[in-house]
Amino acid sequence: MHKVPVGVLGASGYAGRELCALVERHPGLELVFATAHGQRGQTLTVAGRDVTFIPTEEAPLNEARLVFSALPHGTSLEWVERAQAAGAKVVDLSSDLRPGSGGEPAVPYGLTELNREEVSGADLVSNPGCYPTAILLALAPLLSEGLIEPGSTVSVAAASGVTGAGYTPRPDLLFAEIIEDFRAYGVGNTHRHLAEMNAVLRDRGADVDLIFTPHLLPVARGILATIVVRLSREIDKPLELWSRAYADEPFVEVSATTPALRDVVRRNVVRISAVKAANTRAPVLIITSAIDNLTKGAAGQAVQNANLMLGMEEVAGLPA
Repeated sequence: MHKVPVGVLGASGYAGRELCALVERHPGLELVFATAHGQRGQTLTVAGRDVTFIPTEEAPLNEARLVFSALPHGTSLEWVERAQAAGAKVVDLSSDLRPGSGGEPAVPYGLTELNREEVSGADLVSNPGCYPTAILLALAPLLSEGLIEPGSTVSVAAASGVTGAGYTPRPDLLFAEIIEDFRAYGVGNTHRHLAEMNAVLRDRGADVDLIFTPHLLPVARGILATIVVRLSREIDKPLELWSRAYADEPFVEVSATTPALRDVVRRNVVRISAVKAANTRAPVLIITSAIDNLTKGAAGQAVQNANLMLGMEEVAGLPA
């Protein structure tokens, strides 16, 4: 089988390494280059193959039919444009082109389950953030049915493994600093993913305030979000809403039990559950959503989008 040549920009970070491994195992893709800045010249073993990082400025962009950009926010856009000029399709994993970023509004937003038609065959796709993936896929069926009380507040407490903070060394992320601890950060509704989520919610007709408080888990990977939503009317069997909405989705699992990280880690899935809250005056749902922040929340979703952009089977090369 002829494989599609693929390049990864920013391959030394956690998402970039995950991308290299997924491409190496993919039946239809071939890794032709992987770039890094601080680790240029170093060799990493991924999926049984030694991959040597080259400087980004030396990337042979014209040799790739598709390029993944896992470069830092604010740096990626320049290289996205260079890759496009060289004739490659691009999946951008940074926030540079996401909704709410001030980037180009015409760029398809690669939340695949909600925007499959826009992604299929596109030349450029903006890959969502990890927290927005877990939260927006959980909220989408309620938005489609107009079930969220207009003018209400949607409250989200979401906890992520430390790989979500990136590969750059930081004292507050040292093993001794995070182990046997659990803490909130970005308190005050100021996290950088908030603009992305609010923009998508507005585009889908939501009239809500979103309060988002992220937390740091003392684990490597995974996100668990707990979402509290005030409803416009009662729902007798809430899980049926998600089961109908995602009945044909290969990477969405609707569960009668609250998901755990062990259900999703190293898998390209989002696992969702919902229950009615007791002891409230108005109808309220408590939704839980779990993903692997590096797979469905980053590299796996990027490959899922790339499959559609290249006309391949959407599930190709992805761990379900």
